[in-house]
Amino acid sequence: MKVVHVPFGYYPDPVGGTEVYVAELVESLRRRGIDSVIAAPSLGVESRTYEYGGALVHRFVVGATKNVSDLYGEGDPASAAAIERILADTGADVLHLHAFTTAASLKAVQVARRRGVAVAFTYHTPTASCVRGTLLRDGREACDGELIEQRCASCLLESRGAGEAVRELLSRLPPTVGSAVAATGASGPWVTALRARELTRSRHAGFRQLLQNVDAVIAVCEWVRSLLLRAGATPSRLMLSRQGTAARPRVHTPSVDPTVPLRLAFVGRLHPTKGVDIVVKALASRPELRATLDVYGVAQDASAMRYAAELRALAANDSRIRFLNAVPRAAVVPTLAAYDATVVPSQWLETGPLTVLESFAAGLPVVGSHLGGVAELVSHDRDGWLVSHSDPSAWATAIERLAADRSLLARLTAGVERPRSTDDVARDMASVYESIVPRRNNGDRAHASPESGAVAAGAV
Repeated sequence: MKVVHVPFGYYPDPVGGTEVYVAELVESLRRRGIDSVIAAPSLGVESRTYEYGGALVHRFVVGATKNVSDLYGEGDPASAAAIERILADTGADVLHLHAFTTAASLKAVQVARRRGVAVAFTYHTPTASCVRGTLLRDGREACDGELIEQRCASCLLESRGAGEAVRELLSRLPPTVGSAVAATGASGPWVTALRARELTRSRHAGFRQLLQNVDAVIAVCEWVRSLLLRAGATPSRLMLSRQGTAARPRVHTPSVDPTVPLRLAFVGRLHPTKGVDIVVKALASRPELRATLDVYGVAQDASAMRYAAELRALAANDSRIRFLNAVPRAAVVPTLAAYDATVVPSQWLETGPLTVLESFAAGLPVVGSHLGGVAELVSHDRDGWLVSHSDPSAWATAIERLAADRSLLARLTAGVERPRSTDDVARDMASVYESIVPRRNNGDRAHASPESGAVAAGAV
């Protein structure tokens, strides 16, 4: 069997958790006799093919369209054509989308279906369904993810700086108004604002169509499973398969001397949704707090570089905070083993994140946001400490408590259990692929039950 995976981007470019998941999954699938190829958008202006980690990687150029509707609707035709060529050249049995973007789009699903290739989709980030991208309603509280057109349009406008009165007006405009304005050829932020209702409707319709047209939908956590059901996913095609890590678990002994600063680490993308600024502000508010923070950040683009500069400005001359180079994926767990705890201050609904699993593999407890997947993976007061996500004072209090009470730190460390492995995930995915390929070839959309681990939503 051969599978073509389509993530947001890929190595050797700076990557996020989705690409780490894909790379580790591909390696584990290979051990199960399933060959994988990566197809990902290129950051450059030319397509290229190379090998990375034992897998063939095809990078394709996304079309230079200026049509904002492509971002919310069916997607980029040039990217779909590139994916179709890759499917043909590799003789793929399965197209596995790990994103829903202008490149990994409905058009890509359509070309796969024309070729008789089965399609799976894994929901990795809120950007797949949320027009705001964070699943935080008005940027403050967790959203249930239900696709409610006016509510979502209003939230999108709020994220663009629109006031309450403007949001109320524009979110109620008939979608035909935005379409009529766009038809005149006008462009700019005000035009996009006028089209908020239209673009939201288009995104919602596209996401629902995606769920109905793929052969399998994979939720990596419970809140995602619930969201997908509310969005109209067919229960018999919806599988729950939690993330895993390829790291070998370690036994960790925390520092027991309260006169020694508590050693904290952050590993991940430098982006406002990851919330490192909240922890930096927490430490800045308590200059007497005996704790250090090492930030191993990945800057993926110019926006991330600006955020990194803001973080350094926030940290000022605080010697307790260091900004270090990102570490290779294989070195993450050994690096974390030198610390007392990791911080995961996410400001959006994570589906994992992998950092939590890597922390547990290193034997470390997690201080994390009480949101989404972090709250699902971390058990408060057993293997970590959950904190109100956007409150620096709450973060400072939690860090201070761990720094002062080393018996609490020791108890949380003792509560850490071995995390799920990538081999477990690969077993799940192999079962999914084996169930959907015959179904596609036979034209039969009935559900074939996978092995335990990836379970149909209706059976959860």
